[in-house]
Amino acid sequence: MASDLEEHFYDPEKGTGFISWRLKTLSRKNPKRVRLEMSESGGPSRRRRIDDVQQLEGDACREAISFLVHTADETEVMQKMKETFKHRQELVHNPDRSADVLDVFPRYLDVKGLINQDFALLFNAETSNKFLKRWETAFKQKIINEAKSLTSTAEIRCLLNAAGGQGSENDWDSDMSSVLLLLHLLPPPPGRKKTKISPTEAIDRLVHFHKSCTSIEGHLSGREGHQPFLLGSGRIKGRIDHFYVVVDKRLIPCSGTSSLSAFDELFKVHYVFNLSYEEALVNFFTFLQTTVYNIDVGLSSESPRVRELRAKLLN
Repeated sequence: MASDLEEHFYDPEKGTGFISWRLKTLSRKNPKRVRLEMSESGGPSRRRRIDDVQQLEGDACREAISFLVHTADETEVMQKMKETFKHRQELVHNPDRSADVLDVFPRYLDVKGLINQDFALLFNAETSNKFLKRWETAFKQKIINEAKSLTSTAEIRCLLNAAGGQGSENDWDSDMSSVLLLLHLLPPPPGRKKTKISPTEAIDRLVHFHKSCTSIEGHLSGREGHQPFLLGSGRIKGRIDHFYVVVDKRLIPCSGTSSLSAFDELFKVHYVFNLSYEEALVNFFTFLQTTVYNIDVGLSSESPRVRELRAKLLN
């Protein structure tokens, strides 16, 4: 009798019985969870495991946040920002609070190096250094060579000259020009809007030049869109004095003065603040993410163009 009852619940040879039927029924009734686990994608919005060591919680965390607002000691700022990193990640991944991060932690706006520190805590120092370490040696010249096959336009010729060190003082420097050539190689994907965005228009959503003798506030007030972009301020394009990452029309000063270090911080801001890539720049940023930084490879959706360019450059 017992064996008949056991067989009724599950027959291992036939794979039948009540338990088998119940499992199949549950899987049909609960498809959402399976799809959620299978569709968890990579990129800025992916939740990452954070080491709890030296992370403040409760009253200690609130005291540190209050202390951060008032202290003038930048070493203390860096340390307290490190100790409140976990709390900050909870904040930026909370849909109701994510927009408050620069109000709760305003020191991003005056202390350099915080974006780099947060990104290294989110990943590691090796990943954080990959763009600056690899661009010049592994990518720059290959991208310039590949861009020579693009349809020749005045803008392409100008960027190629500048990337090759033959630009004028009114052009972006060699490194910046090579990055902008990458955007021409990975133009904006077809968007939801009927109007197609050109690579030139996409560049305008990536980086702006601000002439230092004019008002930055006036420059920002006329700017539409919410995704972060780079602002280079100086007397001429070829010699930028200061770079900023602009988030919600607020200026986050870049820790370095080179165009490459500025682009590095622009990319990192998306992860530190849980910000999606600008739609027109998805191919561009996804290429940097998977091919240069090697983040979430195999988890992120890549266009055929991104995969094709990676194959060309890495083979």
